[in-house]
Amino acid sequence: MSKKFSQRSSPRTFFLITAAVGVAVTAFVLRKLGGGLLPAYPFWLLCSSIVTFFFYGYDKRQSRSGGWRVPEAVLHLLSLIGGFAGGYLGRRFFRHKTQEPLFLVVIVLAALLHAGFCTWRYLL
Repeated sequence: MSKKFSQRSSPRTFFLITAAVGVAVTAFVLRKLGGGLLPAYPFWLLCSSIVTFFFYGYDKRQSRSGGWRVPEAVLHLLSLIGGFAGGYLGRRFFRHKTQEPLFLVVIVLAALLHAGFCTWRYLL
């Protein structure tokens, strides 16, 4: 990252914008490939989980190389907006953030939140 960018913006802002663009690009590509097979909400969960999974992998790679890390708040937010499955799989696959119980708590709470929303939206 350039010094000029880092002085104007925080890593949190950079990664939030990157996550938003990542979800949008993922949604666009999956819609083109799949032709809209899933309803909107499950499709959102899939796209945000894919991006969250890759953010966990990127952060693990950066932790080993000493690069610019993804802020924990961004990883939590990605789980809360629907990427909880990708967060869980990213923790398991990359063995990343497994010693920090708060990450599992946020993922479980996000899963319960979205399960409650699905129950309310689709079953009630």
